[in-house]
Amino acid sequence: MQRDTSTGDARAGDWFPWLLTLAYAIILSVLGAIRYSVHRNFVDFGIFTQTAASAFGCFCNQIEGSHWAFHFSPILYVVGAILYVWHSPLVLVVVQALAGGLALPAVYGLVARRSEKTVARLATLVAALYPALLGLTFNDFHENGFAPAAVAWTLWAFDGRLVGATCIFAAITLCIKEDQAIFLAFAGALGAWRFRGSSLGRLAAIIALVAVAVLAVFFLVIQPHAAHNSTWSPVRFYSWSLHDFHRFFFRGILKRLGFIVLAFAPLMFLPFRSKMMWLAVPPLAEVLLSRMSTTYTLGTHYAGAWIGYAIVAFAFAVRERPSATIKRLLYASLVFCALELAVADPLHPGMNLRYVQSKDTALDRALSWLPPDASVATQEEAYTHLALVDPNARLLPERAGLVPNACYVLIDRDYPQSVILLEYGTEFRSLVRHGLYRLVRRQGNIALYHRAGPCK
Repeated sequence: MQRDTSTGDARAGDWFPWLLTLAYAIILSVLGAIRYSVHRNFVDFGIFTQTAASAFGCFCNQIEGSHWAFHFSPILYVVGAILYVWHSPLVLVVVQALAGGLALPAVYGLVARRSEKTVARLATLVAALYPALLGLTFNDFHENGFAPAAVAWTLWAFDGRLVGATCIFAAITLCIKEDQAIFLAFAGALGAWRFRGSSLGRLAAIIALVAVAVLAVFFLVIQPHAAHNSTWSPVRFYSWSLHDFHRFFFRGILKRLGFIVLAFAPLMFLPFRSKMMWLAVPPLAEVLLSRMSTTYTLGTHYAGAWIGYAIVAFAFAVRERPSATIKRLLYASLVFCALELAVADPLHPGMNLRYVQSKDTALDRALSWLPPDASVATQEEAYTHLALVDPNARLLPERAGLVPNACYVLIDRDYPQSVILLEYGTEFRSLVRHGLYRLVRRQGNIALYHRAGPCK
């Protein structure tokens, strides 16, 4: 009997999604390396570089202190192990590019189980050009960058009734960040109800219970110990004031609606045509209920919370429709992805991608002025390049009235739009005038200062 090659089981050997993943990872790695070389990374890149580099020590950085005080992210030990072998900041760039690309074969696999190869390939290409995923992958390294692939593979395995693979991918998802445990607990509870009385239902229930256990251990044991019982920092996103409520009507509502359009128009709103979209409710609520717009802005790491569930819902919607109809929608989706990348590109290439200039190489040389492991406060452009080699590097204070507690301060005014310089540059001039810091070396607009009194 001739084998039926119309469904996904026969597509297991298709090269397309894996070649697309490789191309995706290479392109995003190259773009990320260019961004790094021109000092366009921001504070998160330095935070995670220091955290991963100290993974087998304090698991800390100079901005947060212990990272356990902020997030449950054992996944960073993997990055730390790679850094131990390949001691380069580009590890973070390459790892995140690969993590983003690995979501693509999961989309292909979900679609190919119920649809033809052409449809599966088109859906995977849409996922590769999906602006939200591209923005997340290109953004500064963050643990959220692992979430879309981990979530998509977890649901791919569950959909295929692959118990062992489901447990492995669910465990990876739980190691990314504590909010993924919340989302997985919700998804597991829904799965337990939907498949109640079956082995799949029991598997979903077990995953939900394990997710709840992870949350309990983090919030009751790990975080209070690491933060010395201080308030968990992310609650600031939900500390709504009367002023915040006033801003919510109507500007806040319009901004959130705009986010929904930008997030789902490239997917032709297909995720909303699948019941799997219910799984995306908690992560979307996390970003939309925040009082700060950064959580529902494409091109930030917060998109990692919901993208995995959105692309899975997209894959289910695609495979549940006739091939002729869905092909037209997928071609339209590719057009909408291209249009959004042209007019509202979350990669912000005009700001983040350019040729290396003399000011970039000058700053690189100036970093060598510092003694090894120097206690230095500086701006993002320098901090992100010091983080891997100097565990004592930190940012200048974010507001006036605070005094750096570092021995050295490095200032480069060739980057006038540096956020830290805009916030603290004038205040630091005042500290120099009052003799708290004295100039020890200058080259052009780069200046190195040393604290006049005791420092640490």
